Amino acid sequence: EFALDENELFMLAGYLSHQSAIDAESLERYAYNKGLDPYVAGVLAQEPAETQRAVVGILSILKSLAKSTTEE
Repeated sequence: EFALDENELFMLAGYLSHQSAIDAESLERYAYNKGLDPYVAGVLAQEPAETQRAVVGILSILKSLAKSTTEE
């Protein structure tokens, strides 16, 4: 069973940054349970929230381009 500790709950609620909220082991457990590659989670967790959001935006654009390319 997967349970969040207090720091992880505060991080998810937006009261703590990723860096201050979770250690490497907690990050790996969280990433595994969410289907996120632990390496990717670790790299993104070291970046500011603005960078993380930019990466998600870029991913959305790439997925959209890939989808439109395969539909043609």
